[in-house]
Amino acid sequence: MSRPVPDPDIGQLVEHYYSLLYRFAYRLSGTAADAEDLTQQTFLTAQRKLDQLREAASVRSWLCSILRNLFLKTRRRQTMASLEVLPEPEGERNSDPPEFDSETLQQVLGELPEEFRTPLILFYFEEFSYREIAEQMQVPLGTIMSRLARGRSQLKSKLNALRGSLNAPPVQFPESHD
Repeated sequence: MSRPVPDPDIGQLVEHYYSLLYRFAYRLSGTAADAEDLTQQTFLTAQRKLDQLREAASVRSWLCSILRNLFLKTRRRQTMASLEVLPEPEGERNSDPPEFDSETLQQVLGELPEEFRTPLILFYFEEFSYREIAEQMQVPLGTIMSRLARGRSQLKSKLNALRGSLNAPPVQFPESHD
């Protein structure tokens, strides 16, 4: 008979997973301030719901699920609260170099629908496997593979359009690592 795994200490979780969650939050939200808020809120929620963690081995996916749900909840509130959209300042795009910096990549990622953005971030930036992404997003493995392919296609298209306006060579993606 196996003994239950003791609950991880929230301090240990913060120490071990803060940078992973912050990077994920930054890629989702696009700003450092929002990423910090989301990361802190994730740990607060995790502390309150630590008893709901079924397996200590799945803590990474559990924390990322909490963060993603908080992000979606915040995004829904912001969408409902904003009645008008402010236009973007003009003239700032012309100075971008052909090599994309992290801000430009973040902006293009932010333009993708969430259903494609999250798998791309988890796969390419956080190195989750297809299976881990499927479990975290609670969708079938085939759906994740499809969303990754469609997300890559949309991201590549947007980046190439931006590169074309800068007279730069097209974007190439690395092959899958799963």
